[in-house]
Amino acid sequence: MKPLPRPSLALLLPLACLTLCAAARVQAEPVTYTLEPSHTSITWEVLHFGTSTIRGRLPRVEGQISWDRDAKRGKLSVQIDMNALETGVAPFTARLKAPDLFATQEHPHAWFVAERLQFDGDRLTAAPGELTLRGTSQPLTLSVVRFNCYLNPLFRREVCGGDFEARVKRSDFGMSFGLPFVANDVLLRVQVEAVKQAAAPAEPPDSAPAPASAPASTPTTPPAAAATPAPSP
Repeated sequence: MKPLPRPSLALLLPLACLTLCAAARVQAEPVTYTLEPSHTSITWEVLHFGTSTIRGRLPRVEGQISWDRDAKRGKLSVQIDMNALETGVAPFTARLKAPDLFATQEHPHAWFVAERLQFDGDRLTAAPGELTLRGTSQPLTLSVVRFNCYLNPLFRREVCGGDFEARVKRSDFGMSFGLPFVANDVLLRVQVEAVKQAAAPAEPPDSAPAPASAPASTPTTPPAAAATPAPSP
């Protein structure tokens, strides 16, 4: 009886590569963290007539961070409610919402999207991305002041967060009112905390066919109609 032929190296290498690549994809699945509203906000600062610093706050920020620590990769997506702007002085807040400044009626939201994160070893250092404000998009890099994770005893989940900073020129977004008496350079300070989301459950195996005697409570509404949500009042 002739011995079975040994598989050639040319056949084994592609198979080994496919196996290793599939294993790497399983092990390096990014984890999603959702921003926690009560611990996430943006503060901006701008110099006023070369004397004091004007400050404002944007407390309503929503979004997600998705990252893979082992692979040192991730992304960030944030939506900012511009109508929630706070300054502590009602007339000043109203003036900032005017069409020649934040124009919140026409542009009620701003967005920051970073398709990648930068690391120095295991340390997160920056989130280069794009800020969209007043309908204008400009590149912006958030520099990391600090960033850490811990097990939150209230949520019983991992929470990651820290402080970020960036500088923008307001004229790049069409806000030139008050120049040069109110500075063009604006400092952004971003406070972020995000809660780790539970992994999606595995898909159940195909269920067995239903028995012939179906329960009496079987719905009579067609599936398509039942799945259609009721209109909002």
